[in-house]
Amino acid sequence: MIAVTICEWLETLRSSGRREVRPVFAADKTILKESTDLETLLFFIILVFLIAAGPNYIRYFKSGNGSASGRSFAGTLLDKGTSGEFMIYSHLEKLGEPNRLLPHLHLPKSDGTTIDIDLVMIARTGIYVFESKNFSGCIFGDEDSRYWTQTMKRGPKQQFYNPIWQNESRISSLERQLALEADAFKSYVVFSDQCTLKKMYVQSGRVKVMNRSMIVREIIKDMAELPDIFTPLEINQIYSELVPYTHTAAAIEQARIETVRLE
Repeated sequence: MIAVTICEWLETLRSSGRREVRPVFAADKTILKESTDLETLLFFIILVFLIAAGPNYIRYFKSGNGSASGRSFAGTLLDKGTSGEFMIYSHLEKLGEPNRLLPHLHLPKSDGTTIDIDLVMIARTGIYVFESKNFSGCIFGDEDSRYWTQTMKRGPKQQFYNPIWQNESRISSLERQLALEADAFKSYVVFSDQCTLKKMYVQSGRVKVMNRSMIVREIIKDMAELPDIFTPLEINQIYSELVPYTHTAAAIEQARIETVRLE
């Protein structure tokens, strides 16, 4: 929980722009200016993170994300996209066994490229596929629109590709890889708690869109309502089949580096 709290506080820090920021651990209530003291502030945050959340992050790192992407502790903490994935991972760890988690999969495509999947959880009730959107502001969209819209208090509107469609393409790749029917998969699109979901129309039963703080509650509800389709042995077999693809990105990048060296 400490790791998640630190990451969430960093999200607030990133979205605060150049405003004054009050650190949560300052006993004397001194206000620090981000422009002058941010490096010192981040050093202490990372130090606290390493002490308090080390075991939690090491599990995440060893599961594939850190080793595949080459990101360090600090890199994960400070990168907006990766920190969002890590916070989802931390929430899902609360569900315990026999669930298995696989962050940052890189499945091969027929054209020789790979498709990236933020996070997968294999459970008795199915395979949960997560698309992390670590956004802020207000989000407008529905499952039938090609583009969704992000609005901020200041600045122009931004459009981004429908994350439900994005996750569906990833689920299709998993279906082919594992030779499983579509009913075995559940699609979860998870937004930061720093954003507000507005006019969100989703009707498909196996698709859910939510803020990150709702994720454990929704999955527990799903698991209570859905029948078991995998045994613990089958969960481990699926996990073993997908584990090699957590390291694909690292292999591709290393091959690219070696090719450049030889040119």
